[in-house]
Amino acid sequence: MNTDRICVGAIAGAFGVQGEVRLKSFCSEPADIAGYGPLTTEDGTRSFTIRLTRPVTGGLGARLSGVSTRDDAEALKGTTLWAPRAALPSLPDDEFYHADLIGLEVVDTGGQVLGRVRAIYDHGAGDILEVTGKDLLLLPFTRAVVPTVDLAARRIVADPPDSDE
Repeated sequence: MNTDRICVGAIAGAFGVQGEVRLKSFCSEPADIAGYGPLTTEDGTRSFTIRLTRPVTGGLGARLSGVSTRDDAEALKGTTLWAPRAALPSLPDDEFYHADLIGLEVVDTGGQVLGRVRAIYDHGAGDILEVTGKDLLLLPFTRAVVPTVDLAARRIVADPPDSDE
C-alpha cells in the first residue's frame, strides 16, 4: 500500500460565483490544510495551492490555483485532496493516520486472525474500525478494545467486546 500521500480533505462543491470552493478538511485543525504545500488529486494529475477565505457552513471557503469560475469549482465537487506525508506533522506514539491502519491484519488477544482493517469511520463519538475477514466486525478504536497497534509488524491486537453482552 502506498502511504507516501495522505488524504487531507475534499472539495464539497462551489461556493459563490467567482470560483471559490467549499472545502471539507480532514485535519484535526481544519485550517492546517492550507499549510501542507500544493495538494494533489488522488490520481496525482492535478495540483492546487490553497488560500482559505472564510469559514462556511460545513467547511471552509477557499480559492484554489487554476480555478477561476463557478463551473470550474463545481466540476471539482467530490475531488479528494492529498498531501505528501513528509509535509504532515509527526504524530505521538498513540495516534495514527487512518492510511497507516487500513490494510493491517487484526488478531485477537489469543493470536487468532480476525481479518484486516478495510475502513475507518468517525461519526463523532470516536473512530470505528471496519474489519473484514470470516465475519464483518466493527470495533471501537479505543485502548480497551484495541490495546496494541504495531505498525512495524503491520498488525493490530484487538479484544472485541463479547457479542452476547
